[in-house]
Amino acid sequence: MGLNSVWDDWVFDFVPLLSTFAEMLILYTTIIIIYFFLLIITTLSLDTITVGQSIKDGETVVSAGNVFELGFFSPGKSSGRYLGIWYKNDGEKSVAWVANRNTSISDSSGFLSINAKGNLVLRMNSTYHSVWSSNTSTRLQNPVAVLLESGNLVVKDGNDNNPGNFFWQSFDYPCHTLLPGMKIGQNLVSGKEWFLSSWKSIDDPAPGEFTVLVDPHGFPQSFVKKGPEILYRAGSWNGLRWTGTPQHEINPVYTYEFLSNEKEVFYKFEIRNRSVPSRLAVSPSGDVQRFTWIDRTHTWAKYSTLMIDLCDKYALCGSNASCNINKSPAVCECLEGFAPKSPGEWEVFDWTEGCVRKPPLPCNHSDGFLKYESVKLPDTSNSWVDKNISLVECEKLCLNNCSCTAYANSDVRGGGTGCLLWFNGLLDTRKLTEKGQALYLRVAASQLDNIDRTRKHIARRRQLSGKKRVIIIVTCVISAIGLLVLGWIIFTWKRKVRNQGKTGNSQDINDNSEENKNDDMELLMYDLNSIANATNNFADKNKLGEGGFGPVYKGTLMEGKEIAIKRLSKYSGQGIEEFKNEVILIAKLQHRNLVKLLGCCIQRDERMLIYEYMPNKSLDYFIFDKTRRELLDWSKRIQIIGGIARGLLYLHQDSRLRIIHRDLKASNVLLDNEMNPKISDFGLAKTFRGDQTKGETKRIVGTYGYMSPEYAVDGIFSVKSDIFSFGVLLLEMVSGRRNRGFYHADHNHNLLGHAWRLWNEERTVELIDQQLDYSSSSSEILRCIHVGLLCVQQRPEDRPNMSTVALMLGGEGSLPRPNQPGFFTERNLTEPESSSLNNEITISLLEPR
Repeated sequence: MGLNSVWDDWVFDFVPLLSTFAEMLILYTTIIIIYFFLLIITTLSLDTITVGQSIKDGETVVSAGNVFELGFFSPGKSSGRYLGIWYKNDGEKSVAWVANRNTSISDSSGFLSINAKGNLVLRMNSTYHSVWSSNTSTRLQNPVAVLLESGNLVVKDGNDNNPGNFFWQSFDYPCHTLLPGMKIGQNLVSGKEWFLSSWKSIDDPAPGEFTVLVDPHGFPQSFVKKGPEILYRAGSWNGLRWTGTPQHEINPVYTYEFLSNEKEVFYKFEIRNRSVPSRLAVSPSGDVQRFTWIDRTHTWAKYSTLMIDLCDKYALCGSNASCNINKSPAVCECLEGFAPKSPGEWEVFDWTEGCVRKPPLPCNHSDGFLKYESVKLPDTSNSWVDKNISLVECEKLCLNNCSCTAYANSDVRGGGTGCLLWFNGLLDTRKLTEKGQALYLRVAASQLDNIDRTRKHIARRRQLSGKKRVIIIVTCVISAIGLLVLGWIIFTWKRKVRNQGKTGNSQDINDNSEENKNDDMELLMYDLNSIANATNNFADKNKLGEGGFGPVYKGTLMEGKEIAIKRLSKYSGQGIEEFKNEVILIAKLQHRNLVKLLGCCIQRDERMLIYEYMPNKSLDYFIFDKTRRELLDWSKRIQIIGGIARGLLYLHQDSRLRIIHRDLKASNVLLDNEMNPKISDFGLAKTFRGDQTKGETKRIVGTYGYMSPEYAVDGIFSVKSDIFSFGVLLLEMVSGRRNRGFYHADHNHNLLGHAWRLWNEERTVELIDQQLDYSSSSSEILRCIHVGLLCVQQRPEDRPNMSTVALMLGGEGSLPRPNQPGFFTERNLTEPESSSLNNEITISLLEPR
């Protein structure tokens, strides 16, 4: 009984103790679980890396606000893993910086950590092998790594409250992208260089062959290089911009900064509004473009491009010459007082030898200076600069040095300050249309008077153009046909209607739009009888063909000159509006790849256009005929493709107006006796002025098979409409087959769909015309197919512009991957029954669905 009592007392005392122990165990377990949970949460939301912490591939991503992220990625089709920084909200993950560019990690075992010395180290977990390190030499008390909201990955002392005191930063090691606040240039004390270098390809971020840099030699300037070769020179800094980039002006998106002193030379930009990201990037093919983020569409929009036209090619014209893109195709001309060094090569457009002074300068104080307005200043690598003297003092310095060839202001702000002197040859000069600088060229006194007289003579000739020339012609006509016609001309002139008729029954050609009020006609008026005699009264044997406008005849004038006459048919879907449009437009276009309009005939009920005669007819006469296209080997086809591209580039960019052809097709490309292509038929063309980039119409005109989707369906047209037509034409040239009417046993696609299918199946070579011997030109032909698919993409904004197309066709770099083409099946477009009768019919009226 006593023993049981003791046992009961022990049990009574032990049970509460056991209960307390269980409660404590549960409490401690809970604390441990909460601790590990908080540790995991802290790791996942990591914004700094301290000693003992790491970023592991596939587990952790470091964010900097809402703009940038740091983590691991695989570019393109590559299976290799890289540590990089990219834009957070960009679905395509546009990478701005890569740590291990040269060495990828073969699996997902990579991790980034910071050691006690403050070095960032990237290792592979499987071997613990170091792949990349920041290699900082300073030992820190409390090293931390932070990804800033600017996209800059920095290493700093965690105990240091100075926000700009970094011991290492990724901005000191740019890759292919220039971010706001990042520099390109050189530290002149340490020799450290900052420059952009392209990726090798979209799948390999290793440094490629293209670089963007600021060269501090002479007067600093910016270059784009391919290896050691200079491709493009943006020019020297004039206080506002690089002298060769007038398009880079003050804007609401970003600001520029350039600094040059005894310690460093650099260029950088800052964005005005942090909510509108902007970046400058060099592509694997060498294109240098600025992009701006469009938040509404979550896409990057191309804001500007450095290399735009032929004159942007470095030293295209050699020394002592100037490039003027508006004088295409002979864009190079010697500076005043100079002549071609190799006249024979100059005549065949090989300008590389440049120009030499003829005669040599006597080198005395009687020499003078000729002012060149609005130019891109020559290469300043070997120039001399004094930023503190005036332009007057600059002229005296140049005059006192026999080797000095030219001078200019080094800074254009405040009316111009500083002095730049050039010695010996002037390289890479070009004429700009606006915002260029003044260059003062040294010229012998004996030549100054001749040059001055020549310039005045040219000015007088220009004054005789335009309205004054019309007045002189009208005055001559008045003296011949009498006072009655004079009164009629004055009356119609006041009403702003151009009288183009020669008899009382002639019908006026006029255009009351603001664009054409001041345009002047400079065409010959042909007599109906002379045209009838030239064509044997429009005999059938003289008929060359017939299009939407009407029949075309060959004619021979009394002096033996051969001409082509396009006669407006009474039953044509096109009418007087198209006739007026073609007369007004093509009379003002002068380019070797555009057909030349000689004149017109407007008499009685006849409306005729007279062109230069093209003996080899049109491109479709050859390319779609199995026998005749054997005459077009690849060298001739690429020559024709290049000529069409140059003609379109002139229409879209280099002519006085931005012109959209709207009916580019094989039958509208004529061939001269040397098989040079000439774009014809401008009856459906539209002109844009100023900043206008696209238009809209309810009257859809053009040819099925060549019309872009946005135009055929919605009536929206732009230069990208012509790009689509060019892409179709390019694929037809390579394959020798029409887009419309194309048939294949395996599918119902047209030529575009067939090309797209072969591309995706990596069987592109099957598209090439079997009659071509492409063994020696396969890469060039495949590149043309690639460019063609880029041109016919469904979305207009995805298609390249014509200047980019020209560079792509002549380049060797990698090209972007095309997206799905528009209208790649015959059933994509519903059409009237009449249009199915002829694959080449030109539709003059179609209401969009």
